[in-house]
Amino acid sequence: MNVIGKVTVLPQLPSSLSRLSELAYNLYWSWTPHAQTLYQDLDPQNWERFHHNPVRTLLDVPQTRLDQVAADPAYLARYAQVMADFDAYMGKTDTWASRNAPEMKPVAYFSMEYAYHESLPIYSGGLGVLAGDHCKSASDLGIPFTAVGMLFHQGYFTQLFDRDGWQNETYDELDLTTLPITPATTRDGQEARVSVQIGNRTVHTRLWNLNVGRIRVILLDANVPENSEEDRKLTARLYGGNQELRLQQYVLLGVAGIRALRALDIPGDVYHMNEGHAALLSLERIREQVEAGQDFRTALETVASSTLFTTHTPVAAGNDAFGYDLVDRYLGKWPGRLSTTRDDLYALAKHEQVWDNHLVPTFSMTVFALNMSRAANGVSELHGEVSRKMWNFLYDGAEPEEVPIGHVTNGAHNLTFTSQAMRDLLSTVLPEDWTERLEDEQMWTAVERLTDEQLRGVQLSMKREMIGFVRSRMREQMLRNGASAADVAATDTLLSEKALTIGFARRFATYKRATLLFRDRARLSRIVNNPDRPVQFVFAGKAHPADNPGKAFIQEIYKVSQEPEFRGKIVILENYDMNVARHLVQGVDIWLNNPRRPLEASGTSGMKASFNGSPNFSVLDGWWREGYDSTNGWPIGEEREYADLNVQDDADAFSLYHTLEHDIVPRYYGTGTGNDSWAHTVRRAIETCSPRFSMQRQVIDYVQKYYLPLAARGAAVAASGGAQAREIAGWKTWVRQQWPYTSLSAQATLPATTQPGQTVPVTAQVNAAGINLDQLRVEAVLDRSGHITRVPLTSQGDGTFRADVPLKDSGLYSVGVRMVPEIDGLSNDLEAGLIKWA
Repeated sequence: MNVIGKVTVLPQLPSSLSRLSELAYNLYWSWTPHAQTLYQDLDPQNWERFHHNPVRTLLDVPQTRLDQVAADPAYLARYAQVMADFDAYMGKTDTWASRNAPEMKPVAYFSMEYAYHESLPIYSGGLGVLAGDHCKSASDLGIPFTAVGMLFHQGYFTQLFDRDGWQNETYDELDLTTLPITPATTRDGQEARVSVQIGNRTVHTRLWNLNVGRIRVILLDANVPENSEEDRKLTARLYGGNQELRLQQYVLLGVAGIRALRALDIPGDVYHMNEGHAALLSLERIREQVEAGQDFRTALETVASSTLFTTHTPVAAGNDAFGYDLVDRYLGKWPGRLSTTRDDLYALAKHEQVWDNHLVPTFSMTVFALNMSRAANGVSELHGEVSRKMWNFLYDGAEPEEVPIGHVTNGAHNLTFTSQAMRDLLSTVLPEDWTERLEDEQMWTAVERLTDEQLRGVQLSMKREMIGFVRSRMREQMLRNGASAADVAATDTLLSEKALTIGFARRFATYKRATLLFRDRARLSRIVNNPDRPVQFVFAGKAHPADNPGKAFIQEIYKVSQEPEFRGKIVILENYDMNVARHLVQGVDIWLNNPRRPLEASGTSGMKASFNGSPNFSVLDGWWREGYDSTNGWPIGEEREYADLNVQDDADAFSLYHTLEHDIVPRYYGTGTGNDSWAHTVRRAIETCSPRFSMQRQVIDYVQKYYLPLAARGAAVAASGGAQAREIAGWKTWVRQQWPYTSLSAQATLPATTQPGQTVPVTAQVNAAGINLDQLRVEAVLDRSGHITRVPLTSQGDGTFRADVPLKDSGLYSVGVRMVPEIDGLSNDLEAGLIKWA
């Protein structure tokens, strides 16, 4: 058939069930299992077939079935309770934000991917899950928040293993008419469209609205008839193209994303860029200010003052950078639009890198994002440290710890990943309003009242459900690949509910070392096949389509799983998605994670397992470095880095086997009581990880550390037509012009030895080259075993600065003197990026 269009015709719902359609278009149901079962019970087969999509399920339910459940008192009672809970949630005014941040200004959040639910596959992995969870908790907390992203028609990809265990990718076109999205409309009721120039072409974008609880998500869609076939592909696949396609997608996300907010009259006082993909939103915001009459530098200060950048990538290769020739092709007209020069604009993103054995300047999205924001953060404490070292070169003369990149440790949305059975059990000891106080650590101590038997029963139920899921998925895979009848039948005995079960599921990047477990197969075989204390493993994960080493890891695990001594005891599932993730984090006994430290920025999968009482067994990297407390799980290896990667892998593998054999297995199978019992570790995992690594805690951290201060500073800088922005921009221009002509010399009278508490006189002479002395901070910098202390010197009014610098503790001190320009209104000490050492 030659299809000229599609339309969704929802069924005529009985009046007693009339709001099932309304609920289907709000992803509140995605973290509410009782809501999901309303749709599942209508047609269990289609519910599974359509990836748990309520809209699609409703479309295929026969009228007779609807009439049948409309006459079922039990179903009607469940429906009434779900809708009452939904209305209470949507109508709640006494939210965390209303009580704790009543002055909160609107936040606009930009991300390349979002993982809300498996039925909306516009995500690849952890970054998307984090963004989706951020939105859900923004809704839970009641903060004014709008998210902007892309509607990828073919999503990421469907992963299928062939008979040899090699990953193959298929891309299926999404039927937008069956997704829980609706066309976004302007105030006058017209379907909203925006356009953006990419290179020499005008690309048209349709806007879609997605409701996630109380907040809106706006999705950009270039697959419209007005666009060429090539331009329609801009929103075809997530991370599916070459650098040229990616740069165009970033223009679409950033520039069209800002225009979408304006077209829909959605306010934004704070702009949050989730990773460098979104950095080009600053181009459009600066253009707006320039069009309103500001010069480029003033506009830059105005825009940056209200922008936050979150970096997720501790690996250099993960930070997008483009050659200037490519940037010229797609951003070449932007210097003119911004009333600046190409050199000045590109300098804000300049990162010299070695490409093809040549040092070349590149346009780095991360460097641009850092320069276009006045607050930045990593996603764990260790990642903050790594990021400050990575980008230290942007602040020449600064110590790494001074680089203005903070951290907010990631969290996960508890209710999305905690099973209903565990939620019901927790409700027996936690307060009635516990789901609104997830970050309250004191509240979670009530978990100590759960008995060993209660925990054992719920976890056994979750494990049985997971094992059933694994067997079903493996059977499908076997049948598709033409396996023998015996092999298909063998899937009915995969895994044992009585065996210690360890899960490993994540993106198969090589630094995550998915095959570390197999470094000593003979030892692993003894562990797995212990007749009295068996251990089994479930793996899942996708490798990027272009990542053959990652695919080789998958194939290695698959081949090991087919060897006689591991068959049925090691399993790797295909097509890792949120559905697979939920089953695994809810069903395994232990969660395994062994990245090569310090390359795991945060990781969140282990948090979700802990919510369900599955302790972590992980390298002390990312979030687990902060989460591990010796009672709630186990570490792998030492808290250190290695110069030789093979030595690191050997050491970590040895630690993994040793801890598994001597600590974990004996505790799981043992009969210890109290603090020596398995249930004690389970309780501690739930009690310590649920509040500290809840997404609710994470979003509250963002509100308090970044959203509120940025909104206040952004308003101040932009007030009176950008008066302060103009002052700061003019001052920076003047200081940067004069800085090469300044000079600094210093003297310190340092004895060979002295006593703690003594002082030493330090004097400096400054040639300010016309810069006001009041705008120079001259300070002594003491380095004691890597710990930096700064002591300001006092101006004597003639270019001389001095102070008696205290030496508080014993140790070897290195003493230096430097000067930094500063004026009121800067976001941090190093905002001007200028430091001069004596």
